[in-house]
Amino acid sequence: MLVLAGSRLKKSYGDREILRVDSLMIYEADRIGVVGINGSGKTTLLRILAGDIDADEGKVERKGEGFFIRQLEDSESKVEESLLGRLGVKEIEKETMSGGERTRLKIAEAFSSQASILFADEPTSSLDMAGIDFLEEELKNFKGAIVIVSHDRMLLDNVCNRILEVEGGRVGEYPGNYSDYKRLKEMELKRKSFEYEQYEKEKNRLEKAIYHTKERVQEMKKAPKRMGNSEARLHKGKASQKKARVDRVADTLEARIERLEKKEKPRKEDMVQFDLYTNEEVSAKVVIKGQSVTLGFGSRVLLDDVCFEVPKAKRVALLGGNGTGKTSLMNLIYAGSHGIKIAPRVKLGYFKQGLEDLEEDKSVLENVMRGSIYSESMVRTVLARLLFRRDDVYKKVKVLSGGERVKLSLARLCVGDFNVLMLDEPTNYLDIASREALEEVLGSYPGTILFASHDRSFVEALAERLLIIEGSKLQVFAGGYSEYVRRGSLIDNEMMVLEHRLAEVVSRLSIAIRVEEKEELEREYKEILMLKKGLE
Repeated sequence: MLVLAGSRLKKSYGDREILRVDSLMIYEADRIGVVGINGSGKTTLLRILAGDIDADEGKVERKGEGFFIRQLEDSESKVEESLLGRLGVKEIEKETMSGGERTRLKIAEAFSSQASILFADEPTSSLDMAGIDFLEEELKNFKGAIVIVSHDRMLLDNVCNRILEVEGGRVGEYPGNYSDYKRLKEMELKRKSFEYEQYEKEKNRLEKAIYHTKERVQEMKKAPKRMGNSEARLHKGKASQKKARVDRVADTLEARIERLEKKEKPRKEDMVQFDLYTNEEVSAKVVIKGQSVTLGFGSRVLLDDVCFEVPKAKRVALLGGNGTGKTSLMNLIYAGSHGIKIAPRVKLGYFKQGLEDLEEDKSVLENVMRGSIYSESMVRTVLARLLFRRDDVYKKVKVLSGGERVKLSLARLCVGDFNVLMLDEPTNYLDIASREALEEVLGSYPGTILFASHDRSFVEALAERLLIIEGSKLQVFAGGYSEYVRRGSLIDNEMMVLEHRLAEVVSRLSIAIRVEEKEELEREYKEILMLKKGLE
């Protein structure tokens, strides 16, 4: 069933057209992801479709009610207590609610409504992984259509069946999820590269033909030596006729060049290749070690006698829900507090949330070169990979957006005099393109990286080892994120089987008569309890 139809939509701010949609049809079963760089017009598109603002031109027809989850918006509606509990919101006290709790409350409102279409603008903002997992399940179970702006690629992969890309004011449509969209974009890039090569080849062929044609004209102008005056005049007349014909050929060739459909050269950035020998290497196999680390505030214990190691040249993800102590643990490590041992020759570079050491009146390039151990060409390569291209490197810091400042701070760390990087939520404020670019840069980094992030795709792409904080304890997992999730699923399945076996044993115990049978069932009961404890 059709729930929304948009046609010939245009939106401009001043003389700048920021959005144009020729036609958009949304049906009840649609789960549509909206992607694009920051500032491309994604939120504007969502607001027009939701009826929050009007387009300058065009028409939007809606069938049924819509619900809009805006970023960090206050909530007024009543929500089922059971749903709030599952979302982790215990009490509705707006004055003391965190950003994550406000987001969760708005999500709960959406799923309690009877809307036929749900619009969501960055609903994963401020949510931890557990909150994102729950949101994902609720989106899958939602009965109406969904249009969602998100930088969470795994969410877009697991939920969406269509992708809208906002780029250069135009809205392109791609079938499938985010991975399908990326594959189709890669195919587009290859096609454009081929078309550009063919265009250049044909243009060069025509330009050479014009050059040789004009050379022939120059030869025609010259009269042969030892020619009399009358013969020279005759030659000149014939040469003029030939020249006119050759000029027409040259004009035709030039016209063909003009008629060629111009093709832009697809942008291709240099790969980042860090020099392993420009930074002091650490000889120890373990660069950071935690022994009997305890952390708490007042009566609340965040970490209780935990131990961990960060091996040399590994990328380690620190995971845990909001408020579990990830940032506090990173602060302890950076400060070298009690229980923390840092290996000799380790130079820590720390990216903290909301803390930037940038000089506002200096350029991007000047800020990154300050303290860099690499050449300017290497710095420019890193900046280009982080989407600071060409003249962008000369922008003053004071005119940069929040996301650009984050990338600039991260670039400074990557090329700075450090061999161990600590990154606390480095993907905050970054769009998908910037996150993928950061993944590539960090994936090439030769040193050790310890990072905290709720972006599952980012963790999946980078992490070789996990430290998971849960219930004041810290679990070490020597593997990547997808492997950890698979292991968790296997444990859940095993736990379910044990629960069924336990229920069956208890049932049989209640009706057993023979002593031997009771003893056997009691032994099995204890064995199952031990297996459950081991899995827990």
